[in-house]
Parts: sequence; structure tokens; C-alpha cells
Amino acid sequence: MKKTILIASLFLTVIMQAQDRPQPKPGPAPVINIGKPQTFELKNGLKVMVVENNKLPRVSYNLTIDNAPYAEGDKKGVADLASSMIGNGTKKMSKDAFNEEIDFLGANIGFSSNGAYASGLSKYSGRILELMADGALNSVFTQEELDKEKAKLVEGLKNQEKSVEAVAARVEDVLVFGKNHPNGEYITEETIKNVSLADVLNEYNSHFVPANAYLVVIGDVKFKDVKKSVEKLFSSWKKAVAPAVSYTDPKDVQYTQINFVDMPNAVQSQISLVNVTNLKMTDPDYFAVLLANQVLGGDFNSYLNMNLREAHGWTYGARSGIRGNKYVGKFTASTQVRNAVTDSAVVEFFKEIKKIRTEKVADDMLKNVKAGYVGNFVMQIQKPGTVARYALLTQTQGLPADFYENYIKNINAVTADDILRVSKKYFLEDKTRVVITGKASDVLPGLESLKMPIFYFDKFGNPTEKPVAKKSVPAGVTTTTVLDNYIKAVGGDKAVKAVKTILVTSSGTVQGIPVVMTKKASASNKFLEEVTGMGQTLAKTVFDGTKGYESGQGQKQDFDAEKTTAMKFYANAFPELALANTTGAQLSGIESINGKDAYVVKAGKFSFFYDVATGLKVAETEDLEVQGQKFTKGTTFEDYKDVKGVKVPYKTVVNVGIEIELIASDVKINEGVTDADFQ
Repeated sequence: MKKTILIASLFLTVIMQAQDRPQPKPGPAPVINIGKPQTFELKNGLKVMVVENNKLPRVSYNLTIDNAPYAEGDKKGVADLASSMIGNGTKKMSKDAFNEEIDFLGANIGFSSNGAYASGLSKYSGRILELMADGALNSVFTQEELDKEKAKLVEGLKNQEKSVEAVAARVEDVLVFGKNHPNGEYITEETIKNVSLADVLNEYNSHFVPANAYLVVIGDVKFKDVKKSVEKLFSSWKKAVAPAVSYTDPKDVQYTQINFVDMPNAVQSQISLVNVTNLKMTDPDYFAVLLANQVLGGDFNSYLNMNLREAHGWTYGARSGIRGNKYVGKFTASTQVRNAVTDSAVVEFFKEIKKIRTEKVADDMLKNVKAGYVGNFVMQIQKPGTVARYALLTQTQGLPADFYENYIKNINAVTADDILRVSKKYFLEDKTRVVITGKASDVLPGLESLKMPIFYFDKFGNPTEKPVAKKSVPAGVTTTTVLDNYIKAVGGDKAVKAVKTILVTSSGTVQGIPVVMTKKASASNKFLEEVTGMGQTLAKTVFDGTKGYESGQGQKQDFDAEKTTAMKFYANAFPELALANTTGAQLSGIESINGKDAYVVKAGKFSFFYDVATGLKVAETEDLEVQGQKFTKGTTFEDYKDVKGVKVPYKTVVNVGIEIELIASDVKINEGVTDADFQ
């Protein structure tokens, strides 16, 4: 089934437009006046901070329980389950009644195992706080709700198993922190099954306690009223301290190495260079490190992004990140690139890290980075949520009372020498763990040429053997036999040729936006694909058999000669009918797709994968270029169902750096399509 560049182009356009926004221009440093909280503490240990701000008739409450991270062991997921169950009904109100009143008040209230938040109009401030306190302190936990939340968690895990990004993130943390560290352990279906209702209750009772709890209140309220309400609602919270924890801090590898995870379905490689950090917000290096990271990979004009995206066109974004925290963390520099340039991208990462460690940053760049950082800080400080976060961080990170008032001054005081000094300390090149998750058959030969030690791991961070190279094709199997078997598998030559038109309606989400995709194709190589969302057409592709165009976001582009030629072959619902006769189409080998062997047929920029056992097409890839950026789009096909004698995949997953899952709700053969659709 046809999948054009439509969704890929739509997604990449959104990303690129966000990255192309101009940076704030330098201007005079503004005076920062952050509302100072009035404070009090309850006998149970709850610390309360109130910032009166009557600019808007709104109020926000943020309850944070600042416990140290802790490992959950073979019951990993118990905190997640507790988070999802807190507030789902209380001893005073049913779940439905609770949610209905929140909606009636126009409020926003949420809970987790680490606290709660609430916001709304200040005229309802008292009731909003009552609801938040009730949900936090009087939650009812039932087996029925636990079973529902377990099922959701398990389903989420299943959806992640084919996600290169999710697997890469999991393995990175396992390797950097270790499986027994709070940041390194991960949830599995087995650990979820181990969690009982008693475990959830114990988690809540032992960790949802006031000893390290902070309630930050900001908005159109009066301190005395807040104090009275908090004392009334939270004094009954039983005084307790969370269990003490201890664990070994992670260490860097002894020498730079590649840690490789094979994902045969990957159309792009996920690359992450990692080293351990121990940066505190109170460290003298803190502000210099923030700006050094902006120069290296935290800004659109950073070294990494200008190299990998702008100079080479390998990715839509390369970035780096580091945080100040009272616990040991990590520095990462990461991107996604197409398989063919994975090894080259690794070389360029080290080139830019070496540059920032050995060369002073240019004055103009440092000036612009400071201006961007200051501009963002000033914009964020206008938000009540930011003020609340800063008040909380001042307490939990042990910051000076004037930390944020002096923030801009400290940013502007950073010099090029400071950037050079801290880069040598925090951005390592000789003890770097390079975690790469990608398709071994495509990228390993290039990585091996880098002469770095390579260690291999499975999708859960367990050491494993080097992936087996592409399997050879058995004697007698040819391009023609593979394609013939596919036609037989989907219904046979007669049934397939009887398909004159096909209409498929599918739904999914793109960056959280619900979308509907309608596809129409005819046996005469006419094609329509339209994506709608938010009540409008987001993108559209039309081909009438001889010419076509793509449109989206108010722009329209006619097909060039290359695209027209490709569409003449590929517009048909079953291009396999013509593929055997296509010049250059050839059977290249056997590869693993989602754990199953598949024959690979290559034709120009396309690769088609057919299950060795069933004959069905399970995936395809296409090399594309969108807005000057080259990448590979991958599509997998699952859940084949019979429709009027032919099998059609009802589930497709498009991979363009993120995975977009589309589920068919309606498939029609030889109905619902007319020539007028392709105009």
C-alpha cells in the first residue's frame, strides 16, 4: 500500500520551523524581581511557600515531595501505578463526581506519587485546594482500578518495543547507571505483574509523606487565608519520613567505546554520547556549564546542529544536554541520522567536542548565546509556574535566596576562558560511552572502520553477541518468486487484478494531534492521500496517472520528473504487479524485521520486505529528501484482514524519526472512488 512523504514532510516541517525561529536580539539586561514567598511549616513537616500575585485572577498550587530517588527492584512500576491511582476517587467523593466538579470549576488538578498540582480561577481557590488535598490525602485504592492501570501500562510497553527511540533511551540508562540504580532500572510486563494492591498501598503510605514535602502557592490569594486553609486541610497528614536509601553512584567507562543495540526495523540510527556528571546548581561552574552546553548543542546555532544539520544535512536536529542536580546525572549529546551516515556522524560529534575543549568560543557566538539564554529566562519568569518552580528549587537545591535575582548577572559574567575550562571537565572525549541503536546490517561495517571498541547489547541492556550478518538467499528463490508468493499470500493473481480501486481510512496522532488519513488508489495508477486534523486538511498528495502535486500549510508543489516517474510505478494499490518488471529491482538478501526473517527486494530508492514464512509484505523503506534534509522513511505493515478476497494491512506504522501508528477503520474495494478524486 502506498505511503508517500506526506506525513514525513508534515512532521519535519513542524520541527524545522520551530528550530528556525530567530534568536532574541541582545538588549539591556532587565531587572529581575521574583516574588519572595512568605513561608510557614506545619507540625508534620510540610513546608508552605506563598507568593501573592494579583495581576491575574488565578491561583496555582504545587505540592512536591522531594524524596531521594529509590529503586523498586522486581516490582518496578509500583510508583507509576500509584501515580495513576492517586486521585481516582476519595473517601468522600467518587471518581466521577470528583472529575465532574473539577470540570465545573474549570480547574486543572493532577496527582503523582511525588505530589500534586492544581490551578484555576482565584474565586474558586478554596474549593480547588480542598479537592487537591482530598485527592492527595484521602485517595481510595481498589483492585479494579489497579487492574485497569496495569493493563494500560502493559499495553504501553508493547507499543514501545518496536520504538528505536524508546529502546535507545532504556538501554542508555541501563548502561550508564546500572540496572540496580533508580535511574537505570526499567519496567517490564513481569515487574508489573509482581505488583499487588498491598504493594501500591505500601508505596503510598511509606513515600507519600510530609517530611520532605513542599507546597508552593502562587496567585491572587492572601497569605493569611492560605495559611488558614492549609492548616485545616493538611494538618491531619500523618507525620512520617520516607525510608532511607543508598546506592552506588555510576562511573564513566575507562575508555571511549561504542555500545551497540541492533534494531533491524530501524530506518535511522539513534546516537548518544554520554558521560557521568556531578554538577550542582550551587557549583561555581554552574553558569559556565549552562552556556558551554548551549554553545555545543543546546542552541539552534550550536556547534553540533550547525555541523550535522546545516552543513551536512544528516538530521533535523542535533543537541546536547546537562543539568544541575543534587544527585549524580549525565551529559548527553544526541541525534538521529539515516543509517548510511551513522559512522560519519559519530566522527563529527567528536570533532565538535574536541573543538569546544580546545578552542575558545568566538565572542559573537558567546554574546548571542548569552542573549538567547537571558531572553528565554526573562520570558519564562513571567509565568506563575516558573516562579513556583524557582521557589521550590531554592529550597530543595539549597540555593542562595538571591540566586534568581542574580541569574542574569551570573550568565553575563561567563567568559570564553570559563567555557573552555568547564568543557574540558564536563564534556569528555576519552571516557565517552557512545550508545548507538540501529540496524546492524546497515551500520556496523562503517562503525567498525572507526577502530573504536564495540560492545553489543540487546534491547534491555544485556551483553550479547555481535549480530549475525545478512542471511544468504536459498537456491531457487528469486525476485520473481518472492513477488509471486506475495501476490498469492494476499489473495492470488486473479483476486488482486480484480481490484480496480481501493479506499482506506485510517486514524492516528502526529505530535499529539489526532489525524485521519484517507487513501484512494486505482489500478490505472491514480492516487490520492489526504491527512486531516483539527477540522482542516493538513497535507494532500494527488496523482492522476500522468502528473501530480503535494500541498500543505497553504503551499502547493507540482511533482518533478523524478517524482512523476516514481508515482507511475508506485501509485497502484499493489505495485508488486509491476515490480518484477521494474528495471533494477533485485532480491538483495534476508533481513530480520521485528524478529522474523524477510526477503529484501530493492528498487531504486525503495526497499520492500516480505516475510519468508507467510509471503506477506511486512515493511518498506524509501530514501527521501525534505527541505534539503535527507532521511529514510520506514513503514511496517501488520494485522492483515480479508476484504472481498484480498488481504489488506489494517495497521501501519510510519517511522520518520518518530513512529506514527495508523489504524484502518474502513477499507473498501471497488467502491467509493471516482476519477474526480484525482483532479
